[in-house]
Amino acid sequence: MRIGLVSGPWIPVPPATYGGTERVVDTLARGFAALGHEVLLAAPTESTCPVPLVPGMRPADYTGMGTSLSELSHVARAYEGLADVDIIHDHTLAGPLYLHRPEGVPVVTTIHGPLHAQAADIYRAIARTASVVAISRDQASHAPEVPVTRVIHHGMDLAAVPVGTGRGGYLCFVGRSCPDKGLTEAISIARKSGMHLKIAVKMREPEEVRYFRDVVEPMLGPNEDFVGEVDDATKYRLMGEAVAFLNPIQWSEPFGLVMIEALATGTPVVGTPVGAAPEIVEHGRTGFLGGAGQLAGFVPAAARLDRGACRSAVQARFSAERMVADHLRLYAELIGGRLQAGVPHDAAVDQNR
Repeated sequence: MRIGLVSGPWIPVPPATYGGTERVVDTLARGFAALGHEVLLAAPTESTCPVPLVPGMRPADYTGMGTSLSELSHVARAYEGLADVDIIHDHTLAGPLYLHRPEGVPVVTTIHGPLHAQAADIYRAIARTASVVAISRDQASHAPEVPVTRVIHHGMDLAAVPVGTGRGGYLCFVGRSCPDKGLTEAISIARKSGMHLKIAVKMREPEEVRYFRDVVEPMLGPNEDFVGEVDDATKYRLMGEAVAFLNPIQWSEPFGLVMIEALATGTPVVGTPVGAAPEIVEHGRTGFLGGAGQLAGFVPAAARLDRGACRSAVQARFSAERMVADHLRLYAELIGGRLQAGVPHDAAVDQNR
């Protein structure tokens, strides 16, 4: 196949540090290319993903993060360069609504964020002419009126992820500096369990800085070690030597890539059973999920879990190979006319059941 991939305008592919969507796009592009497909990627010019880039794209627009003007300009340039592909998988919000798409080329889009009321309005409109992929069954359940064509869980390349020993004697937290991620709850859990906590967070946006300065920083004491935003190699070492990974999220997170990253290093997850967490963590085997009052008590049990089982769960259910295969199967069905945009996921094959 000739596959066009569209990423957002704000972060290169792959990201140097934080960037879940860009990480997924990079994994897909590499996986498709490795299987002999032609891949053309529309992404910021600093992108180092080893596939051809759409010519005429712009550098990463960090200052325009989240703005429609930045995204629309990026999308217009992207589609100009994707006229000769067999299928387009667009990971932006605006792109699937763009008027001047190549005629006759199927378009797929992935919902990377929460399906709240405003997002549901947008994706209902998108589904009239494009196929919609959800990244978890929980995500899709929040807007059953949106005709999701396929539910495909994220996957990751395990080749560069070492299995840690878990003998560091600490717990760890990796995420963004915001209330939804449960950082203050993680601090409380670590203290109640009597264990040291290492904290790595993304803190670039003004609201992230304010939250850290006003809420998190005043809480920090000798029990916490703040290490800031880290690259992949450092992150995997941090996770791999931890006794457990704390993920007490406070919102219905659509997936939670960080959980499979922790499991890939062999480290069990202790967190709240909200969003897609129950689709990722096998309670009692690869971690424990429970209410806020239970999580500190789960830490000793998590330390006794089989780290090999955590890694094996990712290999079996969340590998890059599985994610790539699921997408290629969907693309083939769309190109071949066996599946049409607007087919809801309960009438389509769910690859992850």
